[in-house]
Amino acid sequence: MCGIAGYIGKNPINEESIHSTLDSMRKRGPDNQGYKVFNENETLIYLLHSRLSIIDIDNRSNQPFSFDNCTLIYNGEIYNYIELKKDLQDKGHSFSTNSDTEVLLKSYLEYGEDCVNKFNGMWAFAIWDNRKQKLFLSRDRFAEKPLYYYKTNNGFYFGSEIKAIQNLVNTKLEINYEHIKRYLVYGYKFLNKTKDTYFENVKSLEHASNITIDLNLNCNQYKFWKPQNKILNMTLNDAIEGTKHHLLNSMKLRLRSDVKLAFCLSGGVDSASLASIAKKEFNYDVTTFSIIDKDSRYNESENIKSTIDDIGCKSYLIDLELNKVTSRLEDLINYHDSPVATISYLVHSMLSEKISENGFKVAISGTSADELFTGYYDHFNLHLFEMRNHPDFNQFLDEWKRYTGKFIRNPYLKNPKLYFENESFREHNYLNSDVFASFLIEDFSLEYSEKKFTDSLLRNRMLNELFHEATPVILHEDDLNSMMYSVENRSPFLDVNLFDFSYSIPNEHLIINGFGKYVLREAVSGILNEKVRTDRRKIGFNASINSLINLNDPQSVDYLLSDSPIFDIIKKEKIEKLVSKKYFENSYKKFMFNFMNTKIFLENFS
Repeated sequence: MCGIAGYIGKNPINEESIHSTLDSMRKRGPDNQGYKVFNENETLIYLLHSRLSIIDIDNRSNQPFSFDNCTLIYNGEIYNYIELKKDLQDKGHSFSTNSDTEVLLKSYLEYGEDCVNKFNGMWAFAIWDNRKQKLFLSRDRFAEKPLYYYKTNNGFYFGSEIKAIQNLVNTKLEINYEHIKRYLVYGYKFLNKTKDTYFENVKSLEHASNITIDLNLNCNQYKFWKPQNKILNMTLNDAIEGTKHHLLNSMKLRLRSDVKLAFCLSGGVDSASLASIAKKEFNYDVTTFSIIDKDSRYNESENIKSTIDDIGCKSYLIDLELNKVTSRLEDLINYHDSPVATISYLVHSMLSEKISENGFKVAISGTSADELFTGYYDHFNLHLFEMRNHPDFNQFLDEWKRYTGKFIRNPYLKNPKLYFENESFREHNYLNSDVFASFLIEDFSLEYSEKKFTDSLLRNRMLNELFHEATPVILHEDDLNSMMYSVENRSPFLDVNLFDFSYSIPNEHLIINGFGKYVLREAVSGILNEKVRTDRRKIGFNASINSLINLNDPQSVDYLLSDSPIFDIIKKEKIEKLVSKKYFENSYKKFMFNFMNTKIFLENFS
């Protein structure tokens, strides 16, 4: 887990810019830094790397890493590197390190650009192939590792973070105000509908994508993998056993490390399952880190304690406190080069800080179990739609009424037959956006769109959440929060084999007896404690804005209303009226958090 940056083009980059770029990546990789420059037929190639040592921490695995006229810079982990190494050795390759870095480069030498199809892991890398005179960049299947790029007439810049590109370009990047409005009005689910970022012409490379660039700066970008939803004829028991097999294998691979791992633990099934598997199936010495919010709506302390007591692990419980929230948010926004997507990631940063303080360099999290096995409340409504012709439909409907409906707060989702009436209904994803649009000085509106992956309404929604809405935001924020404290984040549910299997499970098995993630819950039966395993509530990793921002404090209100570039976009009188209220609906609380983020971002970057 590291930082990478680079450039291919006609303009030389001065030493000062190179070193300022490396300095900007130091938190991503405090253990070693290096760079290489190539000059081929008046085209210059710069490769910069900042290393966080996780696998083979010896200096022999430092980067840029060169062999056979090819040079690699790489951020991520190829978890199946041991198996790949054996295959390569059988083909005649020898190795001088124990790193996945060398395995990656020699896989490229053996298989060319198709090497990425061999990898089970997370990555963003660049290889300068001097034999073929081309630069090859790649980003992993689920976009776990970030990779941004910026094209000009004179070259192609790339980096793990936008600040790295900013330092290499050495001219001010312009703010993308359309993206800011998208965030303010529609929220985080609209941020990854395009490749856009908060800066003009800086793009995010899409998931499962490769780019090649030749000496004439001709770019070829293509997908090397596309997710499939191929439902198989399997019994419920087959679904449970297959899920258990692939999840345990994913966890086994992701426990590979030459440094110790920490576990982010909430009160939900996802993270608790991973910690329990590590302890009970692999006898790993588990240490967990949890946030405790005293707000009863978000307090998961009972479930967290159940898991800690059950697996007998060392644990750190971090109380959510009001103090220094604004300064923490400012630090995060400055490091992220963007507003923080939701309040969850302000909270998550406290976990990353505590994990780092206690000497851990890797953290395990439960990201994307919801997108593989169901979990969000609209999935329950969509599941009912999928079961509309099933002989047990009335039973599914009764279970929704008995177990699910009472937990739902979103007014639209309180209707169990929502999608019977309108299959294309998505307004619950951008609640009150028309109101928030009225806060803007200029008119702004977007049409909601989603990609067509499959004919299944439920699975198509889940795949959009996985690749374009929820998961990309989680991965982006988790990566930056973790790297701010020099910690690598691993997500065992984002395993290609587990994904392929989960999207072959028949829809009818996904939600049973009112339990979302039914297959996953049954797969960890006997591993995960029963209190957490059988808890139907969907709390999520969240917090109340009231736990963080005190709107009854005149100083806080004065700060929110103080002069700022934000009021070139938003009508100040609308904010004044909003902060004067004593009670907010949930969507307004989210908007207030987004407003505060944008205010800080514009004051620091415009």
